Amino acid sequence: MPATDTEISKFMSYVLRHAPHELELTLTEDGWTDYAALSEKLCRKLGVTDADIRRVIDENAKKRFTLAGGRIRAAQGHSVSVDLALKPEAPPALLYHGTTGGAWAAIRETGLKPMDRTHVHLSPDLETARAVARRRKGPHVLLKVDAAAMHSAGMAFFVADNGVWLTHEVPPAHLSIVPETSA
Repeated sequence: MPATDTEISKFMSYVLRHAPHELELTLTEDGWTDYAALSEKLCRKLGVTDADIRRVIDENAKKRFTLAGGRIRAAQGHSVSVDLALKPEAPPALLYHGTTGGAWAAIRETGLKPMDRTHVHLSPDLETARAVARRRKGPHVLLKVDAAAMHSAGMAFFVADNGVWLTHEVPPAHLSIVPETSA
């Protein structure tokens, strides 16, 4: 039975962000790989067509993939070392992060860290942060990030091709919980 669009998206994300070796692919230093090679190997492994893969790329609400000039890469979220060649940008005054209530105790002490990824991912609006939080089990917490203060303090921000804001860390002093009435 062919893979669903969700399964295609998740496996492509896994390969392009964390494990290109799973399909015997290599990523360039800026995260690109040959689209035709990826498509051929995905079609064989998942029992799908190139049209299925292109539909997932084109219709993915999260815009996880960038396809250009016969190459493809994940927009962000890598644990493998890549340089997406993103230029620092001034962020909006506020950004948001969705997480679990259980994670909040540690975040309150140490701030947001990239964990096994290269950057902390931040959302430009509450609705996107809420959608991120809902992907996790348990009660969720929405965090407000004082991006303007961080930027003024010299911390760098980048925006990925899909609109996700990236930074290396968010110190606890720049975080607060969004009140439930706003969430």
